[in-house]
Amino acid sequence: MSTADAAQSAPTAHNATPLPGAAPTAGRAPTGPGYTAPAPGADVPRHTLLPAFFGRFGGQEVPDFLLPALDELEAAYAEAVGDPSFLAELEDLRGGYLGRPTPLHECRGLSRPGTRIILKREDLVHGGAHKGNNALGQALLAKRMGKTRLIAETGAGQHGTATAMVAALLGLECTIYMGAHDVERQRPNVERMELMGARVVPVTTGSQGLKDAVDAALTQWCERLGSTAYILGSATGPHPFPTIVRYFQSVISIESRAQMLARYGRLPDAVIACVGGGSNAIGAFSEYLDDDVELIGVEPAGKGLSTGLHGAPICAGRTGVLHGTRSYVMLDDDGAVLPSHSISAGLDYPSVGPEHAYLADTGRARYVAITDDDALSAFRELSRGEGIIPALESSHAIAEALRIAREREASGWAEEMLLLVNLSGRGDKDMREIRERLP
Repeated sequence: MSTADAAQSAPTAHNATPLPGAAPTAGRAPTGPGYTAPAPGADVPRHTLLPAFFGRFGGQEVPDFLLPALDELEAAYAEAVGDPSFLAELEDLRGGYLGRPTPLHECRGLSRPGTRIILKREDLVHGGAHKGNNALGQALLAKRMGKTRLIAETGAGQHGTATAMVAALLGLECTIYMGAHDVERQRPNVERMELMGARVVPVTTGSQGLKDAVDAALTQWCERLGSTAYILGSATGPHPFPTIVRYFQSVISIESRAQMLARYGRLPDAVIACVGGGSNAIGAFSEYLDDDVELIGVEPAGKGLSTGLHGAPICAGRTGVLHGTRSYVMLDDDGAVLPSHSISAGLDYPSVGPEHAYLADTGRARYVAITDDDALSAFRELSRGEGIIPALESSHAIAEALRIAREREASGWAEEMLLLVNLSGRGDKDMREIRERLP
């Protein structure tokens, strides 16, 4: 499918949407290639207030007892994003608390002849990453719903940090679930969370990573639905979470689109973002879906796709269900979820948000995979070439931008190309990992 054709099938947020807060790419029922309609008399998708499916992906694959809590969240979200007072408070805190808008920065030290690399500086958001965009929005929603306690999962610690800081801001109790392996490799963020009053619970089951932290957080939410809000950090999980996270992260591309037009007089040729669960990437992509702009998601290839030690469900997975949503998942031949691997804790997840699966299926976005070693090289190159220390997650996107620039230079392409890279977070949290891996 060409970019233009794909854009026609995937409308975006800068056009009017039928319902406040609805994802423009979502539908009321699963559709598309690979979807088999249920036989007569079989269960059909339940009615939801907002569209719950992205093509054949998404939905609410959860126990029935959890559905009322999801319905409550969906109704509160739809009401809030249609309320000018909620939006005014959100916008005020985005500016005064998070420090938005974040700027663009052109990497003159990294660009190549014919290719200009431009960063969207989400690393400058209060808390050090894009995660604050979503955590703030969901925490305001939780407060509006009368919840007194926030829980969240975290991998790299960035979402946990963001949730801890907004809980402190709003006077809410906060508990963060984090894989024990990630607690050790992301110790600075653990200390920051605890300093802001959060309780950090190491999760010792499974591979002790992000998937296991999500498992634990979901279990705890189910046990305390009345008082507790689950601040899901990525654009995955059962509906309405992918839609909610998309909405609050779309500020990234709403800003960058206007900034590109103001500074360069045109849109970028491509937008590049790393993809774990997919929150920063869906935020970076959403406002460009109707435009003639290539969208490139970068999954973690880890030690190589052929080794099985990776976290690339779009590039090397298949359709399955994980954490309440149907998407691409890393599965073995028996359908069991495989452990994922990435040098970056925030990308170490064996599935991906359903909208990314849909964008891959339709061809509107292209997904590639970058190895640990290439991400480390990009980390060092940006640090030394620009004096900007990126998160290891973001380094995967930088690596893909550098690959494109070098390929174009080697091929002698003369036409100017603008590559916009979402620098999703800063790398001070990764210093231990870097010291061990880089000479």
